[in-house]
Amino acid sequence: MTINSFGVVGAGQMGGGIAQVAACSGFDVVLYDLNDSALTRGVGAISASLSRMVKKEKLTQDEMDQALARIKQTSDMADMVSVDIVVEAASEDEEIKKSIFRQLDEVCQPGAILATNTSSISITRLAAATSRPGQVIGMHFMNPVPMMQLVEIIRALQTEEAVFDKVKQLSLDLNKVPVDVKDAPGFVSNRILMPMINEAVFCRYENLASAEEIDTVMKLGMSHPMGPLALADLIGLDTCLSIMEVLYDNFKDSKYRPCPLLVQMVDAGYLGRKNGRGFYHYD
Repeated sequence: MTINSFGVVGAGQMGGGIAQVAACSGFDVVLYDLNDSALTRGVGAISASLSRMVKKEKLTQDEMDQALARIKQTSDMADMVSVDIVVEAASEDEEIKKSIFRQLDEVCQPGAILATNTSSISITRLAAATSRPGQVIGMHFMNPVPMMQLVEIIRALQTEEAVFDKVKQLSLDLNKVPVDVKDAPGFVSNRILMPMINEAVFCRYENLASAEEIDTVMKLGMSHPMGPLALADLIGLDTCLSIMEVLYDNFKDSKYRPCPLLVQMVDAGYLGRKNGRGFYHYD
C-alpha cells in the first residue's frame, strides 16, 4: 500500500503539529479529537503556526491555504476508514492508548498502519491490543513538530519489516530524519532527556538555585538552546511525570524516581505552557 492519506488522533500540541507537517507535505489529513472545541483550538493553532511561517517567508499564503484545505476535522473515529496510516497522539496513558488502538483496529481498512507518538510506552504492548500487531509501530516526533527534524521509529516485537520500511520512507517524505530505535522504556530520547530534567527539578527542590539560574547554567555552560526547566514547561510537566513514572515502573531503579516537586506541581495543576504556569509564568 502506498501512503497517500494520513490520520491523526488528538488535536493537541503534538497531534496538531503532526497534522500540520503532513498537510504541508501534500498529504490529505483526517484530524480526530473527542470534541469540536478541541478540534477548533487545534486547527486554530495550526493556522497561527502557518501564518508565522508566511510572515517569515518560509511559506507562501497560497501554500498555507492549500495545507489548511487538506485537513479534514472530525469527532467520529469511523472517518479513519480511508486513511493509509494513522498516528495516535493522545494522552501519555497506556490504557487510553490501548482503547484508541482497539477502535482504530476496528475502523481502519486492512493494511492500514497504526502508529503511536508515545514518548515512553511499550509499542509491543500497544500492538498486542490489536488484531494487526504486525502493522503497529512507533513514530515519536519531537516538540515542536514543525521545527524539529527527528523522528524515532520504534518497532514492536511484532512489527513487520515492510511496515518499518514504509514508515521510514514516510518520515523522509515529511522532511524528517528517521532514527531506528529499539522498543524499550523511554526509547533513546527520553531515556536520556527525562532523567536530566528530573535532576534539574531536584536542584530546584533542594533550592540550589532559582529556575532561571539552573537554566542559565545549562544554556551557557553546556550550550543547550533551552534550559531543562523551561523545556519541561514546554513539554508539559504532566507528560514529564508520566514518562518518569514509566521509566521508574519498568526499570525499578531509584535513579528514575520522580522528584517530589514535580509530583506536587502536577497535583497543583501547574503543567507549564499549556495552562500558563509551571516553573515559569506565561501569558
